[in-house]
Amino acid sequence: MHKRHYVCEFKPQSRFPVNFKRTILILLVVALGSSTSFAQDRLSKKERAAQLKESQGTRYFIEGEKNLVLDDLEKAFFYFNKALEFSPEEPAIHYKIAEVLVKANQAEKALPYATKAVEIDGENKFYSLMVAEIYNNLKQPLKAAEILEKLTADGEHNQQYNLDLASIYLKANELDKALIVLDRAEDFYGVMEPISMQKQRIYLNNNDLNKAIAEGEKLVEARPGNPAFVMNLVEILYNNNRVDQALELVFGEIEKYPNQPELQMAAHSLLKDKGDIQESNHHLYLAFASADLDPDVKAQAFASQLTEIKTQEREVLLDSLETLMANSSPDNAAIYAALGQRRILDQNQEEGIEFFKRSLLLNPKNAKMLEQVILGSFGEDADFAEVEKFTILGVDEFPQNPEFWFYDGVVKSAQKKDEEAVVSLNKAIELNANKNSQLDQVAFGSLGSSLYNLGDKEEAFRNFDKALEINPNDEQVLNNYSYFLSLEKTNLEKAKTMSDKVVKRFPDNGTFLDTHAWVLFQLKDYEGAKKYMDLAMKHEAEPSGVMLEHYGDILFHLGQKNEAINYWKKAEGSPEASDKLSQKIKEGKYHE
Repeated sequence: MHKRHYVCEFKPQSRFPVNFKRTILILLVVALGSSTSFAQDRLSKKERAAQLKESQGTRYFIEGEKNLVLDDLEKAFFYFNKALEFSPEEPAIHYKIAEVLVKANQAEKALPYATKAVEIDGENKFYSLMVAEIYNNLKQPLKAAEILEKLTADGEHNQQYNLDLASIYLKANELDKALIVLDRAEDFYGVMEPISMQKQRIYLNNNDLNKAIAEGEKLVEARPGNPAFVMNLVEILYNNNRVDQALELVFGEIEKYPNQPELQMAAHSLLKDKGDIQESNHHLYLAFASADLDPDVKAQAFASQLTEIKTQEREVLLDSLETLMANSSPDNAAIYAALGQRRILDQNQEEGIEFFKRSLLLNPKNAKMLEQVILGSFGEDADFAEVEKFTILGVDEFPQNPEFWFYDGVVKSAQKKDEEAVVSLNKAIELNANKNSQLDQVAFGSLGSSLYNLGDKEEAFRNFDKALEINPNDEQVLNNYSYFLSLEKTNLEKAKTMSDKVVKRFPDNGTFLDTHAWVLFQLKDYEGAKKYMDLAMKHEAEPSGVMLEHYGDILFHLGQKNEAINYWKKAEGSPEASDKLSQKIKEGKYHE
């Protein structure tokens, strides 16, 4: 079965401007007539009137030309029509009015003027071409074809219009007629890629494979050393189950032109199709060894190998290809992406992400990879300043994507860039427009934290409530909301309910236990606060300065002053400690 090919069209040639020889002669006659009074005296009254009439018509024609050049179609139309009043049988004026109307997309109105120009002067081919163009615009291609057939039948002078004629026949799906005209064009121009390729498509459309192959062979012979024509013919042979014939062609070309990596890639694909993997890989290696092979092709071929079953032979080949790519095509985005993909598949996430980063810094227009880098860079020891480089790339390259604005807001919030975080998070919510409820929910929660840090506490709590309306069990929102309420000493029962919900689900999380302990402390349940703070300290290998200070505060309220001072001193120097810590240590008592 032949693979279906679709017929495409030639781009029509542009029209030539009109020949103004007659107009120039008219001007010369007028000039000569006005310069010699003796000659004027000899003209009869009737002749002088005719001369004046012609002179006025010429002036209007010139004004029409000026305005047509300036693209003022309305004025051009006016002046040409005035000229027509004085010279109704002048074909150039009819032609120009038709041109103005065609430019104004009024082909139907243009047709009578163009046909009149041809009627008056049938020898002027440009008038005929105008009529053909109008018929084309009116979707009457075969009428246009009739005109071009007459032109091209007139000797060798108009053979260049065969390409336009072929295009018309192709549009009308008159493929047999198109072939006849293309043959005429080839006789005139010689073997040319667009002509041969178009004939080839027609033959394939007609299921005439042998003639299609012959056209391909003709191009290969006419353009020796051009791998593009070889590859085109190889594709046709392959798609029609002539793999051996395709291989014979490729090997013959490699023998003549051994330094063409595209041919080596073709040999690789064909041999792989036949199951000769070892020889196929040999040609793949030769192709990769060439600096002339497009790096994107290398990257694509490398990625294709990653889909093969993982064997020792495959890994050895990939190692060799990596070395060749590094030597011949350094600093290429597609290659870095392929190398990163291999690392990810090998469960080497960290190294894979680093390759992806290098790829994105060369070409950031890969939304999927950007998201993979951003999400893959989060973790306990995340470098948020580094991640921010890629969230900024995301919002710059994909400004209508709410996810990248969300990631940017979260990363900025983590770095205490709360004003910038609020802008990005609000933008994410706006662009999301309620389409992704999970994004809205997490964005509302992050926005609440940044707004609280900026002192806009009421708006912060409103955003926490919005987040919990979408997901009442989000532990991060529940924890942050309850902790901020405890700091404000407001709605403490609500804070207790939320933090209690979290510690029941995550009884080993020191941060959540610390929050619950602090809520209980604000409710003056010091025994309960100590119980949860003991658990928090137990589950934290290195308790934070806040946790140590909180523990001291709880112990102080339980009457354990010396123990409280000891914990306050342990918290001393921590950037997380409160500004009252030094005073607590110095005076040996609690200060809010």
